[in-house]
Amino acid sequence: MRKKFQAIDLTVDYAARTLFFRTLIMTFLSPLYGLFLLSVIGIYWSVQQSWLRSWLLFIASLIFYASLQAQYIPLLLAATWINFSLGQAIGAPPDWRIEDWQFAQQDWNRRRIKLLTFGVVTNVLLLLSFKYLPFILSSIAPGLGWSIAQQSADWTTQHVIVPWGLSFFCFECIAYLVDVYRGAPAAQEFLKFAAYKLFFAKLISGPIVRYHAFAGQLQSLKFPAIDQITEGLWLIACGAVKKGLIADRLDILVKLSFDNAQRAGSGNLWLAIIAYGLQLYLDFSGYVDVARGSALLLGINLPQNFDFPYFSTSIADFWRRWHITLGDWLRNYLYFPLGGSRKGQTRTYVNLIIVMLIAGVWHGSAWGFVVWGGLHGVALAVHRWVDLRSRQSPQLEQFWQTIPGIVTAWFATQLMVFTAWIFFRLPNFRDSLVVVQRLIGQSADAQFSQKIYGEAIGLYPLQISLLLGAIFVGMGFAYLLNRGLKLQLTWHIKLFLIPLCLYAVWVLAPEGGSKYIYFDF
Repeated sequence: MRKKFQAIDLTVDYAARTLFFRTLIMTFLSPLYGLFLLSVIGIYWSVQQSWLRSWLLFIASLIFYASLQAQYIPLLLAATWINFSLGQAIGAPPDWRIEDWQFAQQDWNRRRIKLLTFGVVTNVLLLLSFKYLPFILSSIAPGLGWSIAQQSADWTTQHVIVPWGLSFFCFECIAYLVDVYRGAPAAQEFLKFAAYKLFFAKLISGPIVRYHAFAGQLQSLKFPAIDQITEGLWLIACGAVKKGLIADRLDILVKLSFDNAQRAGSGNLWLAIIAYGLQLYLDFSGYVDVARGSALLLGINLPQNFDFPYFSTSIADFWRRWHITLGDWLRNYLYFPLGGSRKGQTRTYVNLIIVMLIAGVWHGSAWGFVVWGGLHGVALAVHRWVDLRSRQSPQLEQFWQTIPGIVTAWFATQLMVFTAWIFFRLPNFRDSLVVVQRLIGQSADAQFSQKIYGEAIGLYPLQISLLLGAIFVGMGFAYLLNRGLKLQLTWHIKLFLIPLCLYAVWVLAPEGGSKYIYFDF
């Protein structure tokens, strides 16, 4: 059997990605996005009327999305209108003119439940039809012998492009409808609701924002002070450094290592797994930084989405720090409605696993994402069980407060998190199982180091390990300053560093770069 290294296709791969990014003319790190953002900010603050600013956000968001996937704008507008109308219908008061007020109350509740159910099902079906239909068809086709199902799955995979941001869009819509059902006021102006739903800074990859928090800010906008402007620019610069200088460089190592996993040794694969965990974090948090910075320049404060997750000492703490807005959504709209921890320990464990399985499926239509979600669900259940036992044992509870206990908890948590990333990065079972089988006691092919490290990357494992360690040390230093010493750079220092960061990205970032990872989710 003849095997070739995919490293030799590196030039072709980057040429293809460069061409890809030229077609997506308004990605966050493109110069055109900078011009777009400056234009929007200039017009935005030159008008005083709230409705004009809503119109501007709406139109600017349509222009931004049109530069990416113009064909799906009618779909997003239709879905936005449907959810707006459903929200108004759910939030409509009962008809108190009916003499039998108890009957009126019951009829009103039944109608609201039906409308909410219809809204949730509609959003879920929208998500299923684009993201999961091929996966569902290809999964049931072999068992039922339906060749037409497999053919339909193949055709859909080849010809239907999933709208970017659809998962975040649908989750926000579900959250909005549930909030209105629970008593929050429904949006009364479609323009303001559409400006919220389609806001370009968060549309593609979040963070997940609730309508009422967003709309409240639009009503009390003030031109940002110099320190707020600096903070917005600083977030954009930090996001650019995370993505352009670090994550895109790590992507080269990750791609080459996993593409040649059958020829890689155990050490090579562990190095790639750690690199991918860092790449994913820096890529996604970098996106959110740019999104938050862009919004801050418009007087809008988007929620924080990451809080040093790789310094968590439990899987529960990890999910309080990783993709914070998704974790909040899962708790409020899945975990608590399922019963949370109110129905006994066994039911709590089951609820945790169900919620994380859904979180896995939300990320993608492949069994690897199901396994990833299941691993996190089981880990959360195990943590809860250990935490319960620790509270019953003073010695064990005291151990977790000592340095050896903290180190043990941190290592166990991160080992689980990084190992689970295998299934996240390689959702195809055949690919992920190859990596899992080679994690222990496997030697690399004789030419692997020369081809991958020597020729393609130009760095060898020891050097790469030191660089990955330096990234962790840098994050640890930032964590110590931010969380331990409560120190922050002054806006004067940030203002000085911003142009240096942006210039460094402009000069040193790899040509073409890579797509934001969460654009696929």
